[in-house]
Amino acid sequence: MFKIVGVINYLFVVFLNAFTDLGHKIIIQNTIFKVYDGSTQIVLTAIVNALILLPFILVFSPSGFLADRFPKNKIMQYSALFAVLITLGITYAYYHGQFVFAFTMTFLLALQSAIYGPAKYGYIKELFGDKYISGGNGAVQAVTTVAILGGIIFYTVLFESMYQDNFTSEAEILQAIAPIGWLLVISSILEWFLTSKLPNKMRARSCKKFNLKKYITGFYLKKNLKTLTRKREIFEAVIALGLFWSISQVVLAIFGEYAKAELGVTNTIYVQGVMALAGIGIVVGSIMAAKLSKYYINLGISGLGSIGITFIVLTIPFIHSMAVIAVMFTLFGILSGFILVPLNAYIQHLASSIHLGTILAANNFIQNIFMFSFLLLTTIFAYFGMNAEVLFYLMGGVGIYLVYILFKRYDVDIFWALMEILTAFRHKYIYHGLENIPEDKAVLLLGNHVSWLDWILLQLPLKRRINFMMDKDIYHWKWLHPLFKKGEVIPLSPRAFKDALKEASKRLKNGRIVGIFPEGGISRDGKFGEFHRGYELIAKDYDGVIIPFYIDSGIFGSTFSKYKVKNAKLNPFKRREIHIYFDEAVSKEIKSQELKKIVEKIRDKYEAK
Repeated sequence: MFKIVGVINYLFVVFLNAFTDLGHKIIIQNTIFKVYDGSTQIVLTAIVNALILLPFILVFSPSGFLADRFPKNKIMQYSALFAVLITLGITYAYYHGQFVFAFTMTFLLALQSAIYGPAKYGYIKELFGDKYISGGNGAVQAVTTVAILGGIIFYTVLFESMYQDNFTSEAEILQAIAPIGWLLVISSILEWFLTSKLPNKMRARSCKKFNLKKYITGFYLKKNLKTLTRKREIFEAVIALGLFWSISQVVLAIFGEYAKAELGVTNTIYVQGVMALAGIGIVVGSIMAAKLSKYYINLGISGLGSIGITFIVLTIPFIHSMAVIAVMFTLFGILSGFILVPLNAYIQHLASSIHLGTILAANNFIQNIFMFSFLLLTTIFAYFGMNAEVLFYLMGGVGIYLVYILFKRYDVDIFWALMEILTAFRHKYIYHGLENIPEDKAVLLLGNHVSWLDWILLQLPLKRRINFMMDKDIYHWKWLHPLFKKGEVIPLSPRAFKDALKEASKRLKNGRIVGIFPEGGISRDGKFGEFHRGYELIAKDYDGVIIPFYIDSGIFGSTFSKYKVKNAKLNPFKRREIHIYFDEAVSKEIKSQELKKIVEKIRDKYEAK
């Protein structure tokens, strides 16, 4: 992925963009932290965040139009040039102690980002392509977070080193830290230079035209929102991201006051440092999410992430140790990466190239409407005396709703994501021949049976769900029956044998994947058992293929295998390496003995290496 021309340059641009934007925000927030207390501090912090969000709402239509109409690298280049002018104005405000002017410039810096955003994120799909879209999103999210983390630490340390306890006004503080403004200017100039070197990836020139009257009257707003809602999957992913960012925004806005009032912490390095740990977590979480999306966009991990952040938000008010809260913020960041990477990748994947900029701008619009509304409520609640602890509980309630909507859409994906994470602690699965499984045809998977986990390890690399054939007695196990039913397992018994085969045939005709273990049971001696010929009776009139598979002996001797290796010395801390081979398609007329020989050949070929 990193060998693609322009990728490294682009990631540096992403870093500098976030690093510069955050630098000024940190200066303003730290100034507020030093001068104000209580509800006034929460209100002013919320207003700063609102000024950052408002431009994304106001320029929704123009930013989407620009990203679709012109090459995205050029939009980034001119936006970066605009940032140079803005940071010069910010530096002027610092040197002259003009807090209100500097406060207002936060809006202009955010306006530049709002125009920049759809082009920056739309460029991911153009630069990385669908093959690396999850990895690209993971890299961008990680780099952005490193920039935020670095910015928080770097600018806060600089701020504290220049701050003196005898300062009593905003003007005194800004004039003392004024040289920091030149760092913002230098970062903007470097970003502008790097954007000028990005390759143009626009495939077809757009002929769209922008009508100012339609923008003012709201015509574009309605049209673009209609484009967003056209695909329900995209719209639901956008709503989920909006709820997540709302929770995160409010938590960050109220944590400073909570740390001061409840924990007695007044040093901004400690407060910003704890919040920066969420940034470290996002880097780790984004990398993990990209790995978990190695074979396809793993939407299930977004549901797991929502459960985790909800639990953390509800737990923080009960914790009175900054060290423990630091750990919780780190976990919050990791789980945030689980939410951000797959949902953003999914939106970009589903969006057509011609409307990509508009949809990403609409994504920004909806998310910022959510965040702006939540910050407004936070401001109102704080004004009427509601403390940070209560606001944590309210955000926990929002988190519960986020969990609900993600489970409603991705419940099956969430289950498989959980299985993948749990099994990864002990096993490392290596897949061979995945290219032999067609994406648009029915597939009958036939192979050996070595453990209770075979159904999991066969499913993990496949986006399409396998309908396994299972013994009816196991299918009706009390606690697992709802799970088997949800997974569309086909129950099999001597009495209902023909019905099971008819159901398998029906699903194959519908283009599904059906998995059968012809041995009929898990190997007890590490050898192949007899391959029964029941599968031969499935009707052959489906549009698809038979794919033989072989699972190697890596799992033998484990708790999940019936074959216990004698005198085996097992390291409990070492992950088992298990190889799964999918062979080329064979004739639908293949007999059980021929099938067994093919699977044996796969085994022999593997063992010969």
